Amino acid sequence: MSDHQADYPIASMCRLLGVSSSGYYAWMKRRPSRRAETDAALIGEIRAAHAASRGTYGAPRIHAELTAKGMRVGRKRVARLMSQTGLAGVSRRKFVVTTVKSDSRQAPDLVERDFTASMPDRLWVADITYVPTWAGFLYLAVVLDAFSRRIVGWSMATTLATRLVLDALDMALMTRRPRGVIHHSDQGSQYTSIEFGHRCREAGVRPSMGSVGDAYDNAMCESFFATLECELLERCRFKARRRFSFTVQLCRTPGAGQSEQECIGTTPPWRETHLCCPRSF
Repeated sequence: MSDHQADYPIASMCRLLGVSSSGYYAWMKRRPSRRAETDAALIGEIRAAHAASRGTYGAPRIHAELTAKGMRVGRKRVARLMSQTGLAGVSRRKFVVTTVKSDSRQAPDLVERDFTASMPDRLWVADITYVPTWAGFLYLAVVLDAFSRRIVGWSMATTLATRLVLDALDMALMTRRPRGVIHHSDQGSQYTSIEFGHRCREAGVRPSMGSVGDAYDNAMCESFFATLECELLERCRFKARRRFSFTVQLCRTPGAGQSEQECIGTTPPWRETHLCCPRSF
């Protein structure tokens, strides 16, 4: 009615809608309810958290952010206010199988889909993904510690040579110096190569491999790449390979205040690691 009062008399609109003019004016002068006031303040916090995540966080992560700040609010209320203000997180692409299953494997599956670890450097998971840029594909190999969900080793290259995964493993070995760690991966040719097997034996690393074409056998690393693709790669287009390196370097956790969310699994592991590309592409 307020939007159309310049075109129609208030009394006529009230009569048409079946309300009294006095009731309408009383409603206009009434202060917002306590619920409306708290909703307005909460919307400000939600907008700030959503902006800080670069528009990637949905209701579960926004709720975790507010809870970490000591705010008592329900998850459904956060979802309702985000829907009301038109805020939404990003969603992941569906997994597509691109390999054929096989009963043979180069190393036994020492993990069997149990990615729990009692302490750091007991179980590492590894995988490779590709980054599309205007200059061509850039391949990224990572080694992720199952206990802390941090990237302990990584490597980038323009080809899928065995050197890619060896560099990632060497970085992890140099920075962590583990004893008897399990290195779990898929059965990609880089991980089943003779050179990679020799390096594992030299370093005392116990190789483990899942079955072919089954993402659940390496679900923790697949989840890491899904988050990376969803929150960064699908939202940005890189003109040069070095630009991707610089972007990932900026996308890391700003401080230690995110530890509670890390424990409940709401903080993406790729935000917790400083990645930069040492090579010139």
